[in-house]
Amino acid sequence: MALVREITPSVIWVGAIDWDRRLFDALIPLPNGTSYNSYLIRGSQGTALIDAVDITKMDVLIGNLNALGIKKLDYIISQHAEQDHSGGIQKLAKLYPKATIVASGKCKELLVAFNLVSEDRVMEVVDSQKISLGDKTLEFIHAPWVHWPDTIFTNLPEEKILFTCDFLGSHLATSDLYAMDEATVCESAKRYYAEIMMPFRQNIRKHLDRIKDLRFDLIAPSHGPLYSHPNFILEAYRDWSSENVKNQLILPYVSMHGATKAMVDYFVDAAIARGISVRQFDLARTDIGELAEALVDAATLVIGSSTVLAGAHPLALYAAILTNALRPKTKFVSVIGSYGWGGKMVEQIAGTIPNLKVQLLNPVVAKGYPKASDFQALDRLADEILAMHKELKIA
Repeated sequence: MALVREITPSVIWVGAIDWDRRLFDALIPLPNGTSYNSYLIRGSQGTALIDAVDITKMDVLIGNLNALGIKKLDYIISQHAEQDHSGGIQKLAKLYPKATIVASGKCKELLVAFNLVSEDRVMEVVDSQKISLGDKTLEFIHAPWVHWPDTIFTNLPEEKILFTCDFLGSHLATSDLYAMDEATVCESAKRYYAEIMMPFRQNIRKHLDRIKDLRFDLIAPSHGPLYSHPNFILEAYRDWSSENVKNQLILPYVSMHGATKAMVDYFVDAAIARGISVRQFDLARTDIGELAEALVDAATLVIGSSTVLAGAHPLALYAAILTNALRPKTKFVSVIGSYGWGGKMVEQIAGTIPNLKVQLLNPVVAKGYPKASDFQALDRLADEILAMHKELKIA
């Protein structure tokens, strides 16, 4: 059964909801599924489709277009070449042989490299270029590095709709076309920002400034529900992408035989007693998306690790590598943990975070099970973190 939903008489949602997908890019957990939003725009003199869908849902998109009786597409807008947006373009190009595929220069290059279309089928558009559909106009806004270099937004001024591709989206399968439950959507959008957008904070701020003078009443991303009250998600992005941090400490840890866990338990209580908000994550069980989301606002990261063959535990290194890739605005980092006969745990972890602009605080590493002196050192570390937060005027 086809599922098409009218946004306006001229703009129809024809995408697909992926209720059951639980992993993205063989890396990112999707606890709430996702959607692949595709939008049909019908003007008086032309018809355009904004974005295809993941190849696994191509039958859904085609069914939706058939249900609307779409025999001809003039344009297929590829806002981003990643396959969850472009996977269906190859099939669409065959079904609609006269359609022109529209993309940025970088997106064109990638579509060809991914063997999705031939070069002669793609029309490259520059920033601010427009395409007329008669009584409707598509205006393209180059938006590189949110989160690939090829992204464009599409502005539809006559309907006051801004199509933002991945920007401002969320991995959330929902029957709501619009963001009705803002708390739920905000949580999914923040997780999505953390996993995908956070490394590009400066670019995000630039693009927020770029679109602030456009007149739109609706934001239509390529994943998740649409925003009929755009300020909700725009204000959230301004906060997340700012350099402002909160009085929060994030503590991902792994403990093999209980020694590091004893240090973590003591340290968490010490931080809470000093008025610091704490979130701890057992890396043997943690959903990395939850860890990424927690890193968005936190002033301090402390990694807890046991020692494996003279080095940090692989899960602790994974957490450090992930944090380095995500580049949160964290200001302070430290390490706590234990060792047996020796090791370079601290040096290894510190060496994996060169992208972070942080101050490294004194680590606390115990030989074997922590002693009274180790717990005292944890108290000193908690004191130091509190002092740092007070200097930032967040505690």
